[in-house]
Amino acid sequence: MNTVEEWKETKHPLDVIEDVKEYAAEGMSFEEIVDAEDEGEFERLKWAGMYTHGVHEDFYMMRTKVPGGHLTPDQAAVIGEVAEEYATAPEEHGGEEQNPIWGDAFLDITTRQDIQKHWIEINDVPDIWDQYAEVGLTTIQGCGDSARNVLGCPVAGCSDHEAFNAQPVVEAVSSFFTENREYANLPRKFKMTITGCKHDCGQSQINDVGMTPAKKEIDGEWQYGFHAKVGGGLSDGPRMASTLDVFVRPEDAVEFTRAVAQTFKELGDRNNRGVCRMRYLVEQLGPEHFEQAVRDRCRVDLRTQGVDLTEGYTGDHVGVHDQKQDGLKYVGFNVIAGRMGGSEFAAAAHAAKQYGTENASVRLATDQNFVITHIPEESIGALLDEPFARKYRPDPGPFSRGAVGCTGSEFCNYGIIETKNRVRRWAKALDKRIDTPDDLDVVRMHMSGCSASCAQPQIADIGFRGETVQVDDPEGTTNEEGDNLVEGMDFGLGGALGTDNEFIDWVEHAVPADAVIPAIEQLFDAYAEERHEGERFYGWCRRVENDRLRDVMQQADANVSGGIAHGD
Repeated sequence: MNTVEEWKETKHPLDVIEDVKEYAAEGMSFEEIVDAEDEGEFERLKWAGMYTHGVHEDFYMMRTKVPGGHLTPDQAAVIGEVAEEYATAPEEHGGEEQNPIWGDAFLDITTRQDIQKHWIEINDVPDIWDQYAEVGLTTIQGCGDSARNVLGCPVAGCSDHEAFNAQPVVEAVSSFFTENREYANLPRKFKMTITGCKHDCGQSQINDVGMTPAKKEIDGEWQYGFHAKVGGGLSDGPRMASTLDVFVRPEDAVEFTRAVAQTFKELGDRNNRGVCRMRYLVEQLGPEHFEQAVRDRCRVDLRTQGVDLTEGYTGDHVGVHDQKQDGLKYVGFNVIAGRMGGSEFAAAAHAAKQYGTENASVRLATDQNFVITHIPEESIGALLDEPFARKYRPDPGPFSRGAVGCTGSEFCNYGIIETKNRVRRWAKALDKRIDTPDDLDVVRMHMSGCSASCAQPQIADIGFRGETVQVDDPEGTTNEEGDNLVEGMDFGLGGALGTDNEFIDWVEHAVPADAVIPAIEQLFDAYAEERHEGERFYGWCRRVENDRLRDVMQQADANVSGGIAHGD
C-alpha cells in the first residue's frame, strides 16, 4: 500500500471528525496535532471537509457539500453568514485587504457544486458545524478518498429540458454514502453525477459515474430511469467515460452506485497513488468486464439499455429563463471564477426569499455560477435591481460568462500560479478588447494553477494549466541559478463536452502570462475572418491545424513562444 493507505489503515478517516472537536476545544496548532497523531492526520482531515491552507499555517480551507447544487434560502444565508463571520484573514496576513480584489470573508463556488471557504481556524469548526446542522448542511466527506459531492442539474424541477426531476435520487445517493464507514475508504476520490435533464449539465462524460435520463418499456409500460457511464475524468490521464449496457430504475440508483463503489473498493489500485482513480480501473478491465464486475456485486437485476434521452450539453444557466411552471422564472447569475463575498451570497439568499415563492431556492452550477429559482415574472425587475444582482449580472460578456478558475497558488499547496484574480482581470479585459460574433454568447476560458485540472481546462474553448516559466526577461524573478522566472502556462484550444465532445489540444507550452491576452486577440481576429456560419470557437480551433494556430498566436507583439518550463 502507498503511504496514504497506511495512514487510513492506522485510523479510519471518519474518526477524525470527533478528533477535530477535541483539537478545537484545546486550541491545538498544526504542530501539536502532528505531535498528538501523525502526519497522516492532515490527510484524514479531508474527511471532515478540511484542507491545510497552503503556506498559511494554522488555517484551513473548508468545503461544504451541496448535493445537486440545491440550497434553500435559509441554507444559502447560513453559508454566506458563516463566511462573513469566520472566513477572515488575520492582520498579519493582510486582514480585510488580504486579497486585492475580494479582501477576505469571501467564498468560492466550485465546479462540483460545492462551497469553499478560506482562513478557517480549527477552533471555529464546531461552531460552524452547529450552524450547519440547524439547516441540514454538512462538510463531511467534502474531500478525501470517498464519495464526493453528487452533481445534478442545478435547475432540476424547473426546466422543460428534463425528462424527469432526478434531484430526489441525487439526495438519496448522497445520503447513503455520507458517513457510511463501509464506503468511506476507497482507493481514491469517487465522483458521481445524476440527472434527469436531457442537456447533461452535470457532465456525465468526465465523472467516475454518470447517470443520465433514459426510458425503457418494462412489462408493457414505459418507465423513466438512467443510462450509466463510468470511468470519466481529467487531470493527468483524461478519459471520456465509457457507456455500460444497463438501465437503472430510480429506485435502484442507490444500489447501483453502491455496487460500483464496491467494485472500485475491491479492485482499485491502492499501491500507486498516481493511477488509483477509477478511470484507470475501467481502462484496465475494459468497460464490458467492469460492467460484469458491477453486475456480480449488485443486489438488484440490472436491465439492459433502453432509449437514451440525452440530447446534448448545456454548459451554464446564466440569464433569465422561463420555468416550466407558468408565470415563474429562474435567473442565472454570473460569478467570474466562482468567487464572491459571503455577505453578497447571503444577500442573494435573502432576495430569493423576498422575491420568490415558497419554493424559491439558490442553486449552484458546475460552471461556478449560481441560480435563483421560482421568481414570479412581475418580481424580476426588482430582483435584478438588487446590489448583488447588478454586480453578478445575468447578461455578461462572453469571456466573463465562460471564465472558470481554480484556487491557485493563493491557498493551494499544488498551485504554481495565481488564478482567481487573474481570471477575473482577463475576462473583463477580453470582453472589452475583443468584438466577438453576435451569435457567440460564451467563450469557455478555464484556468488551473497546476496540472491537477480542478478548473477543468481540458473541456474549455481555451484552457490553461500553470507553469513557472524561464524567460530572457530582466523583469523576471531571478532564482539562485540566475534564471529569470515568471508565471506562465500551457495554452490549450478546442475542448468541449456534449455530442461533439473532445479534449483540448495543448497547442503551446510555457507561455509567459503577459503574452496570453495578445495571443488570444490574434486568434479571435483569425477566427472572425475564417469561421463558418454559426461555428463555435472550439470548432474553428479543431478545424485549423495546430501549427497554424501557433503561427497565429506568434503574430502577437508578445513573447508567446519565448518561454521554457522551469526545470526542463
